[in-house]
Amino acid sequence: MTQMDWPGLLRVGLLGLRLKPCEFWALTPAELAMMLGQSGGTAPMRRADLAELMATYPDKETSDA
Repeated sequence: MTQMDWPGLLRVGLLGLRLKPCEFWALTPAELAMMLGQSGGTAPMRRADLAELMATYPDKETSDA
């Protein structure tokens, strides 16, 4: 297991991300990694992807008038 560089992370959180100390310490390591761009997750959906999804699965109109 690698050790966390808490002084370095705190410096980035307070100075780089402009978090308050209580906000920094309330974060999980995964949340902090995401804020630093290190999450490795999927990219946000693009407008074209949303349009394709809406065309494939259109909302159904209801006749509950």
